[in-house]
Amino acid sequence: MQIDLSVRNVTKKFKDFIAVDNVSFEVPDGQFFSILGPSGCGKTTLLRMIAGLTEPTEGSIEIRGQSMLGIPPNKRPVNLIFQHLALFPMMNVAENIAFGLKRRGDSKAVINEKVTTILERVEMIGFGDKKVDQLSGGQQQRVAIARCLVLEPTVLLLDEPLGALDLKLREQMKVELKKLQAKVGTTFVYITHDQSEALVMSDHVAVMNKGVYEQIDTPQNLYSDPQTPFVAQFVGDNNEWSGRIRQSDDTRAEVQTTEGPVFRTKVPEKMPAGAEVDLFLRPEAMLIQPDPSLTDLNRFEVIVKDILFDGANSRLLAHPLDAETELLIALPQTRQFDYIQKADKIEIGWDEQSGICFPRKENQD
Repeated sequence: MQIDLSVRNVTKKFKDFIAVDNVSFEVPDGQFFSILGPSGCGKTTLLRMIAGLTEPTEGSIEIRGQSMLGIPPNKRPVNLIFQHLALFPMMNVAENIAFGLKRRGDSKAVINEKVTTILERVEMIGFGDKKVDQLSGGQQQRVAIARCLVLEPTVLLLDEPLGALDLKLREQMKVELKKLQAKVGTTFVYITHDQSEALVMSDHVAVMNKGVYEQIDTPQNLYSDPQTPFVAQFVGDNNEWSGRIRQSDDTRAEVQTTEGPVFRTKVPEKMPAGAEVDLFLRPEAMLIQPDPSLTDLNRFEVIVKDILFDGANSRLLAHPLDAETELLIALPQTRQFDYIQKADKIEIGWDEQSGICFPRKENQD
């Protein structure tokens, strides 16, 4: 398996501030790799170092085995797409795409052939003569990508390219970008703070927090098996309880929550009795009015505060009896619970394999 991008022990310091702290990862040929994290976590700084716009303080960056340290941006086999696409409004689509080829000194015949080929690959045949302002936001996005892909980079870097689009177009472009990347086969390294973008499009995702990687994994594993409290909170919605371990073995524990209920849940490792923990549970893991025959479920009662209608993503907002903690509970699409109203008291159940708990966040440092 060929490795297109290798980042090893990369650190970037700005005086006393460490923006990126000893980060390492590899991206194989043809993969869609996303770096996901909140604003200020260091992901854009990392991308700028890969692009050559910033030099690392420590560590190495290699593209297909060749060190990029000291190599200027225009000599690296990468291209970078920002949120603001920077298309030239005075040029038509074909001229925008051909811009880099002309600067490189390619012949007119070669340029025409490459522009025609790339327009076909991004499904924009017949758009070459159109002006940029005649295109939709999604079409402009494809032109920006085509302008980079026509230069045949080893790695295409994308820094929150969908951030300026409206919500509906963003949803469409997530699917379009994934299909386009699979079609052209170029390695994509994609920066985003939007977990949905990362989960939908990526082969692997690195979750970044305060300059370090918390977990690198497939989208499915990040969602179903988070390895740290930050990943559990940041990737997808989660309900959270604080509590103490009553008893534990290597894979499961009983947790006495501060609000009263005792829950059985999985744990990443054995924890001592009395250890303070945080327990996380997905909204869709909670069963509403579960069958009484399911005797191995954790069960507790809640009061419905509100019904949050959002089509297939509709949920209940509720709180446990004698507690004010807000819980999100997914509503099945079967409409079997349409009878539920505000202020109703209902029973909730969940399987111990659906939750996970970690040592209390304050004790992580």
